[in-house]
Amino acid sequence: MGVPLGLLLLPLLLLNIAGAQHEAPAANQDLRTGFHLPVGSCPAYVIVHQADVEVTFEVPSMEGMEVLHPALANDAQKLCSLWGADKKGGVGPFGLWVLASAKLEEKTAVFFRVFRVAGRSDTKPVVLMCTDTTRSSLSPNLYRPTFAGFVETDFSQGKITLRSLIDRSVVESFGAGGRTCILSRVNNGKADINNGNAHLHVFNNGKADIKASQLAAWEMKPALMNGA
Repeated sequence: MGVPLGLLLLPLLLLNIAGAQHEAPAANQDLRTGFHLPVGSCPAYVIVHQADVEVTFEVPSMEGMEVLHPALANDAQKLCSLWGADKKGGVGPFGLWVLASAKLEEKTAVFFRVFRVAGRSDTKPVVLMCTDTTRSSLSPNLYRPTFAGFVETDFSQGKITLRSLIDRSVVESFGAGGRTCILSRVNNGKADINNGNAHLHVFNNGKADIKASQLAAWEMKPALMNGA
């Protein structure tokens, strides 16, 4: 969901994460068009089906922004359903593939996409944030929706953060430091969370080059129930 300008939604007390921080090897990583980079892909890094991941993305140029029809400028949900993570764009989609299978035939995308609205006198970018579960499982007859919101943030410097909390089949994501929050449940198939067969990638499916200037990930330990 989007939140009123100036209001931030943040994880409660940063979840008081008990696991040690693990810096992922992707700081200052250039993400060219079509590029994706695995995170936590070996035992030295985080368990990616229970993780807290935060990425700072930088966009060097806004020249490739797609033009958005004014009728869609206030309908983030429809925009996300029409332009999902697999549809190549100008600036974006870029973000995270979470709870992905080893060969990426199953994955859930949490991403940004940047537009400019046709006919507007100002050139302020419109930033869409979306969680796309349409490819989360190859199993038929599953509910695989998209969820979306616009991010009310100053994107003039081309920098935005994405933080995702992954807890088995639940993914909660915060865009631009909490200005937009999306919570979704994911139906998995090949990404078997019980056997460690879940993967995490940063990706860019837009024409504009993107940089992951900072990437940090933490393993989340199971919650304590009744103090035990």
